[in-house]
Amino acid sequence: MQTQSLTIRRPDDWHLHLRDGAMLEAVAPYSARQFARAIIMPNLVPPVTTVDAASAYRDRIRAAAGPGFEPLMTCYLTDTIDPDELERGHRDGVWVAAKLYPAGATTNSHSGVTDVAHIRRALERMEKIGMVLCVHGEVTDPAIDIFDREAVFLDRVLTPVLRDFPGLKVVLEHITTADSADFVRDAGPNLAATITPQHLHLNRNALFEGGLRPHAYCLPVVKREKHRLAVRAAATSGSPKFFLGTDSAPHLREAKESGCGCAGIWNAPHALESYATVFDEEGALDRFEGFASEHGPRFYGLPLNEGQVTLERAEVCVAERIAAAGSGLVPFHAGQTLGWKLASA
Repeated sequence: MQTQSLTIRRPDDWHLHLRDGAMLEAVAPYSARQFARAIIMPNLVPPVTTVDAASAYRDRIRAAAGPGFEPLMTCYLTDTIDPDELERGHRDGVWVAAKLYPAGATTNSHSGVTDVAHIRRALERMEKIGMVLCVHGEVTDPAIDIFDREAVFLDRVLTPVLRDFPGLKVVLEHITTADSADFVRDAGPNLAATITPQHLHLNRNALFEGGLRPHAYCLPVVKREKHRLAVRAAATSGSPKFFLGTDSAPHLREAKESGCGCAGIWNAPHALESYATVFDEEGALDRFEGFASEHGPRFYGLPLNEGQVTLERAEVCVAERIAAAGSGLVPFHAGQTLGWKLASA
C-alpha cells in the first residue's frame, strides 16, 4: 500500500542562494516556508568577506524571511582572507562555515581563490577552530572539458586538502557525478556532500531537449544519466554523508533567456516536493527524514529541529512563471505536476 502522508522533522537547506535587495525579499519566503535554517551562500557583489558584512546581510535575510527561519552565514574565501577575521566571525556566532569558490567557477566567483596555496593559513585556522569548509568542486582550467571538471577537482584540489588538513570538516557541495559520490562515501568522517533536486531529476539531455533549455542550466552542469543515477543512489542510501542542499539560485527570466544565460536553477518554491518525488520513486521514503532533517545538522554539530512538516500524496501544479523583483522567475519543474504537496509546515 502506498504511503499517503509523510511527516518528518522540520528540515534545513544546507546550500542556498538568496541574493539581496528586491530579489531577496521575493525569494526568501519560499525557503522559509519549508526550512528552519539554511546555509547562505556569500557570493554577492561585493562578496561577503567581513564579519560586519555578514551580520548586516543576516539581518536583511531575517527581515525578508520572517520569524522562524534562521540564516546560517558563510564567509567568501579570497586569496587575501584574514584568518583572524574568520576566527572572530566564527567565535561571535556570525559565521558557521566558509565557502571556497575557485575563481571563475560559477556566478559571482571572480573574487574567489586562484590557488589553494594562497589560503593555507586560513584553512589551518579553520581546522583549529572547527569551522566547516564548503567547497564548489570544479577546476576552472579551460583545457578541461566542462563535464569533467568535478572529477578532476577531486584529484587536483580536494585530495591534497584532505591530506594536508585531516581535522578540517569539508562539505563537497552539489555533487553531480558517480566519481564524487564514491569519493565522499569512501573518505573519512570529515567529508560530506550536499545534493540538489535538479541533479536528481535531470541529466544532460535536458539541456538540449527540443532546443537550448536555459532553465536546465546550472553549475556544476548536469551530467550523463549514469551519474544522475549514482547521485540518486547516494541521496537515497541512508548514508549520513549525504544531505539536502538545494543550491536554489534565482535569476530573472530575461537573464536566463539571453545570449549569455546565467547559471542557476530556482527550485525553492517546491524543493521538498521535488526531493520527496525522488525518494518515492526510489522506494526510499523511510530514508527521507535522515537526508532532509538529520544528516546535515549532525555533520555541522548543530541541534536537530524540534518542529515538523507534513507532505501529502497529492498533485501540485508548478507555475510557469512567478512574479519577482519587477519581473519574473521560472521555477524548477515549471509547468509540470508533482505527486507530493507540502501540506503543513
